[in-house]
Amino acid sequence: MRPAEQAAAESARGFMPPDEGLALWRAASKAISGPMLEVGSYCGKSACYIGPAARDADTVLYCVDHHRGSEENQSGWEHHEPDLVDPEIGKMDTLAIFRRTVYDAGLERNVVAVVGETKVVAPNWQTPLGFLFIDGGHGEEPAADDYRLWTPKVRVGGTLAIHDVFPDPADGGRPPFEQIYLPALESGEFEERSATGSLRVLVRTSRGDG
Repeated sequence: MRPAEQAAAESARGFMPPDEGLALWRAASKAISGPMLEVGSYCGKSACYIGPAARDADTVLYCVDHHRGSEENQSGWEHHEPDLVDPEIGKMDTLAIFRRTVYDAGLERNVVAVVGETKVVAPNWQTPLGFLFIDGGHGEEPAADDYRLWTPKVRVGGTLAIHDVFPDPADGGRPPFEQIYLPALESGEFEERSATGSLRVLVRTSRGDG
């Protein structure tokens, strides 16, 4: 990753540690051809790691997020940031910060915001993906929806990256581990290729539908 790109990613607002971010960039850089997509963008930090790989591959990273914040971002929770709440409606709105982050990183041509929930967007998505990064809602239902609705879009040979995977319950929430990571491995369609902190990188080796 170029120094200026790494600096932009590390300075962007968000929660991803630098070592996991660089591992995410490496995984995206090695992905097979095809559009890239991330579920859960928040303020654009992960997009700053994946975006340069999309640009170098002459493809597009689509960033799916409703921009109202995940469960852990809401008032009273550990990762709530009050300045991201729209005072007029009392709800979080991270879209403007996301767009500015992408702009400042010089990635607007290769990073496209798709504003909406998985249940709305995924059923209408038809293009096979070369790379999928899931870092959306961390509740059981949102995580299960992300797995069920998005992983079938990954091409054979394509990459599935999952964030906040904690095998030890003492380290963090369980849904990404229980609802995404384990089902992917147990399906027999994905093989794990790397683990960095809470980031897991898998590759699709087959399809259950033949």
